[in-house]
Amino acid sequence: MAIFGRKPEQGKQSQQGEFGEEKPATSPTTNLDESIRERVEPIIAQLRPYLQADGGDIELVDVEDAVVYVRLQGACCGCPSSIYTLKMGVEARIIEEVPEVRSVEMARE
Repeated sequence: MAIFGRKPEQGKQSQQGEFGEEKPATSPTTNLDESIRERVEPIIAQLRPYLQADGGDIELVDVEDAVVYVRLQGACCGCPSSIYTLKMGVEARIIEEVPEVRSVEMARE
């Protein structure tokens, strides 16, 4: 019970590992998500002019657990073809360049 009896301190930036070594507070997933975000941002910037040419736009909202969340804007909102734009265009291009990405999804409002 001694192992489970003590609550971890909140706000602590690092934790002690099994053998007393310091472990960073950020998880490997967080680091991966940050890396993905850095590589996806320029791809979004490359795709943006194509969407803008049709009166739309795209915004990178978040990366969580290797899932990229974007927001389609302008003429893309409500367009029946927006899911095809998202999956066959944006997602295909991003996964081609950043294979760690699991999927690209619409961000919830």
